[in-house]
This record gives sequence, C-alpha cells and structure tokens, in this order.
Amino acid sequence: MGQVTHEQANLLLRLYELRRESRLREARAWFYSHFEAGTPEELLTKYPMGSAENASLRMVITYWDMAAGLANRGLIDDVMFFENSAEGWIVWEKMKAIVPAQRTIMKNPAYLAHLENFAKRYEAWRERTAPGSLEAFRQARANARRAAAKSAS
Repeated sequence: MGQVTHEQANLLLRLYELRRESRLREARAWFYSHFEAGTPEELLTKYPMGSAENASLRMVITYWDMAAGLANRGLIDDVMFFENSAEGWIVWEKMKAIVPAQRTIMKNPAYLAHLENFAKRYEAWRERTAPGSLEAFRQARANARRAAAKSAS
C-alpha cells in the first residue's frame, strides 16, 4: 500500500462531498435502481434527451468519469480510491456494453475512457484482494434482472 498524503485524502473526501449533493445522490439512486440499457438506441428510447432520466444518467457517468480521471492520473492513491469507489466500477459494468457503439456514433474514442481504465485497474486489484467477488456480483445482478423480468411478465 502506498503512502497516502493528506492532499490525496482531502481530494477523496471532496469527491465524497460531491457524491452527497442532493441532485447527484438522487441521480445515483435512480441509476442503480432503474438504469438498464444494452444499446445506444435502447438508451435513447428509454431515457430520451431532455428527460429527467437522461439528466440523471449524464450526471452519474460524468461524475464517475471525472473521479476516475483524477485517480488514473495518480492524484489519489490507488488502493485508497479502490477501497472507496466500487460504485464507479458498477457504473462501468452497467455502461460497458453501450460505450463502444457510443464512441463510434459520437466519433469520440475517449468517451468514458477514464472510467474504463479505472474499471480495468479496479478489477485487477479486486481479483487480487477478493478473488471471485466480481463474478459473484455479476451473477447476482443477472439473477436480479431475470427475477425482475419474470415478475414483470
């Protein structure tokens, strides 16, 4: 574990303060409970531009892409960030199927690149510290989606 500076700890605390802002907190709650889309087309159909849901989506993904960018640049100790930022990985898990097509559509290969890079580094760290836990999470999420689909039909 690296030596964490007061400056790094303060930056992490500042990021946490931003997460507590009421509108971002509401957006995060919506994202984790309700966001599901497998393609850019599905995303825009379910959460059209100008909708409250689209605004919530953009708030969540841009917050986590920004936070990941700070960590990726070494401004926050990796282990300290990983210990406190599993939520960012969950955002990537929910977005990763959509991002390649969005990058093509937007002609922006860097779209959510900070978040993707963070997620890869987080996965490597998590597998070293808690082997199998990411796959267990993915399986639990898949089971929950199946149960929700079954109860909706």
